[in-house]
Amino acid sequence: MKKILKYTKLISGTLLVGGLLFSSCTDQFEKWNINPNEVTPGQMDQDNLNTGAYFTQMEKGVFIVGKDLGGEYQITEMLTGDIFASYIANINTYSYTTYHNDHYALYKDWYGAPFKDAYTYIMQPWKSIVDVTDQGSVSRAMATVIKVLGMSRITDMYGPIPYSKFGTSTQVPYDSQKDVYYQFFDELDDAINVLTAYSNSNSAKYMEQYDYIYSGNVSKWIKFANTLRLRLAMRISFVDKTKAQTEATAAINHSSGLMTSSDDSAFLHQTTSFTFTNPIWEVSESFKDMRMGATMDCYLNGYGDPRISRYFRTAAKDGKYHGVRNGMTNLAKDTYVAAASGLNFETNSSMQWMDAAEAYFLLAEAKLRLNLGTGTVQSYYEQGIRTSFASKGASGVDTYITNATNLPLSTYTNPVTNAGTNVGSSLSLRTIAWSEGASAEEKLERIMIQKWIALYPDGQEAWSEMRRTGYPGFVRINSYNYTTEVASGELISRLKFPTTEYSNNSQNTQAAVSLLGGSDIAGTKLWWDVR
Repeated sequence: MKKILKYTKLISGTLLVGGLLFSSCTDQFEKWNINPNEVTPGQMDQDNLNTGAYFTQMEKGVFIVGKDLGGEYQITEMLTGDIFASYIANINTYSYTTYHNDHYALYKDWYGAPFKDAYTYIMQPWKSIVDVTDQGSVSRAMATVIKVLGMSRITDMYGPIPYSKFGTSTQVPYDSQKDVYYQFFDELDDAINVLTAYSNSNSAKYMEQYDYIYSGNVSKWIKFANTLRLRLAMRISFVDKTKAQTEATAAINHSSGLMTSSDDSAFLHQTTSFTFTNPIWEVSESFKDMRMGATMDCYLNGYGDPRISRYFRTAAKDGKYHGVRNGMTNLAKDTYVAAASGLNFETNSSMQWMDAAEAYFLLAEAKLRLNLGTGTVQSYYEQGIRTSFASKGASGVDTYITNATNLPLSTYTNPVTNAGTNVGSSLSLRTIAWSEGASAEEKLERIMIQKWIALYPDGQEAWSEMRRTGYPGFVRINSYNYTTEVASGELISRLKFPTTEYSNNSQNTQAAVSLLGGSDIAGTKLWWDVR
């Protein structure tokens, strides 16, 4: 983590809502307005010159990318959702803290970073777009979809967040997570209606030169927004089934439908004019701070999953795939670098927002629990696996889907010490092949195992689904002795509110703790986490 200290000084979200904006976006906006006599506001709006730079910045801010931002990505993604989902494990030691997020002992200079970045790179540029567009504008609708995507990740990390009153003052109150989710649904409904009206009357691409997800293809934005709506509906389905049913129905029955193939998947693509160093590659192969997690090791090796070679690199030590247990201490980093598997990304790899495979796993659960959709639970489940294989470029899906023998490994072997640990009781020991005669709970477990595998590398979404459903089972961290906030054997539930919020927005932050329904600690469950 060579550059991580550069980004650990947090900026209060309350300062950001007052109008702070990063220089790259502002510089471009001023350049376009050097001589306002040459460009009318109408022309600016028509060519998206008054919104384009902000829109691109939002796209870059969902999973943060940019020059020298590998360390920031490491804090906001890899040392939060990615390790909490047991996708990867930290193998570095840090001079400034012995115990940290990988031990469920949240480090004060890390756990506020996702909050800070969301208000800097998502909420503020969205507000800038709103300030220069009308309610029914396509650019605002597309930006709002991005906002919901980005901020859904933040509320799923913290719980209550400043949202509905954003931009109104420097001391912004928090909304309950329920209220935030209800606003998400309203915003998505409005945005989808605007985008649908445009798509029905106009085949032209919109903001093509600023959109690095779909290159201005509005019909694909609609499919993405519908799938996002379904994701959020299923997230609340155990705590608010009636609302979940309403929103899931709207998403599934929309005329444009959901994502159906890997061509619909949402990835931030690099082009000849838009490049960045993939931060996952940077942290794994340049910093060499992260390796495959033990839980991934057990599932992928146990199943003989062909996607393992697409997700991870073979270990230099023996040419095989090995993971590291979360929560290890006193690691000899160089030894684990050689013995465990790095993450299989290149410097120019795209950044995954949402893989179309997720849509089918959402449909499988919606059919199972809400009786929605026209297919069967099995057909959705199997198509989810097929779409994941296609998206990841893996072969052998027919053999994989029908495998009724292989199970996750019940013994995890440390790749350095070769010591084996029996972890079978903590994993989901289910075969891959669908069993129609299984109980509804076992069917849900199968769906969630394969969904967890398919969501990689989006650890934040995988962590949310593990908290929501309890599946799949995971290899517990090496020791719970270093945390006072998470009960032994439990999955960490949330990040704590940033320390800067207590300093600069104290009254509202204290009120947010009341909205949380428990103490501001890592073990307090979120609103939708009720199982």
